[in-house]
Amino acid sequence: MKTLCLAAALLLGAVTNTASAALKHTGVASWYGEAHRGKPMANGRKFNPDRLTAASWFYPLGSKVRVTLDNPDQAQPQRAVIVTITDRGPAWRLVRRKRIIDLTYTAFKELAEPDLGLVAVKVEREE
Repeated sequence: MKTLCLAAALLLGAVTNTASAALKHTGVASWYGEAHRGKPMANGRKFNPDRLTAASWFYPLGSKVRVTLDNPDQAQPQRAVIVTITDRGPAWRLVRRKRIIDLTYTAFKELAEPDLGLVAVKVEREE
């Protein structure tokens, strides 16, 4: 019975991840940096804030996503960065507040001043 429950849970998780990975998401991006350097990520590697990576619950580990600054002023050029999902997060409690992706310091700098802390973004999976 335990094996059956585990198999069902894994299958449900795979279906959920596949379905949500195809979607575009809009919400808030934050960043994490030096304080986490060298700590293990969900993909088993050590975190490096100098790389173009991110943490998100919405996309499978290893997938590439385009993060575009959600700028209502269409006169300004759209700033975007492509990152690889290497970690999970932000925590589910933050996702409920529309925080959908945690970028490395370097990736966040491609979009906005890190002093802002949070920015509105659109995220979509790269094929």
